[in-house]
Amino acid sequence: MSNPAETFEPHRRRLLGLAYRMLGAMSDAEDAVQEAYLRWHAADRDRVLDPRAFLMTTTTRICLDMLTSARARREEYVGPWLPEPVFDTAALAPDSRAELAEDLSISLLLILETLSPLERAAFLLHDVFDFSFSEVAAALDRSEAACRKLATRARAHVRVARPRGITSPSAGPGGLDKKHAELMSAFAAATQAGDLNTLMHLLANDARVVTDGGGKVRSALNAIDGAERVAKFRAEVTRKRPDAWWQPDFRLRFGSVNGLPGVIVESPGGPVQTTAFEIDGDVIRALYIVRNPDKLRHLATTRQRSDPDETNMC
Repeated sequence: MSNPAETFEPHRRRLLGLAYRMLGAMSDAEDAVQEAYLRWHAADRDRVLDPRAFLMTTTTRICLDMLTSARARREEYVGPWLPEPVFDTAALAPDSRAELAEDLSISLLLILETLSPLERAAFLLHDVFDFSFSEVAAALDRSEAACRKLATRARAHVRVARPRGITSPSAGPGGLDKKHAELMSAFAAATQAGDLNTLMHLLANDARVVTDGGGKVRSALNAIDGAERVAKFRAEVTRKRPDAWWQPDFRLRFGSVNGLPGVIVESPGGPVQTTAFEIDGDVIRALYIVRNPDKLRHLATTRQRSDPDETNMC
């Protein structure tokens, strides 16, 4: 019989990408892929005609089972829920040229959260991972017609809810677009200075801040909407408790968070906060801040290499 590890590894990246999109958490995605490997190890592999389809189907079904308990946990979640951030989106990219193949933005993952588990699975398998509807039907144990309807509903919802005008200019030598780096630097300086006028100028009118602390660390318990409210919130946080959690050995650097321009606050043990910036032209449309330590633990071993841009502002 074929070696299970050797025949599994070529599919690992694809499986991890599917599981992360299904579950919104790298820790859960890794658990799902490990379970898929155990089932592959126990299977009669020589009788499997299409290992890719077998493993994608197995991983999908594991994720559907996991979503049941995950959704129950999220109903009790303290404050806004955000997906676990990732730095290396290429490691989760499917072998596909689909429109959404490389999109791991926070906004898209939040849209996927609003779909039913079956809608999410059908949409991801067909529109992102290039499964035919016959393969989707086999994976979900539904008819092709039912799977087409699931994917169509999901696709329509994604098209309506997905932000328009959000662009990702080509990255420069440091891995981050110069224009984005300048905008984030200006925002950081204005926040630290409590400069409300500059903050308002840098924010879109309908700007939003979402902070995920999970009840583990201090964070806003509701999303904050509108440029004026966002500006006041950022300035007040810095003014009222500038050193409430910042430690001398922390550093701040620019990088990529879920494919978006980002700011990462790092301790010697790994990131303690990530902020993904959704930028629309010359203004900031949204800030997604993850502070829940449980959601940052996996990043300690996957730190992104980039030139640090250190400051005491977070």
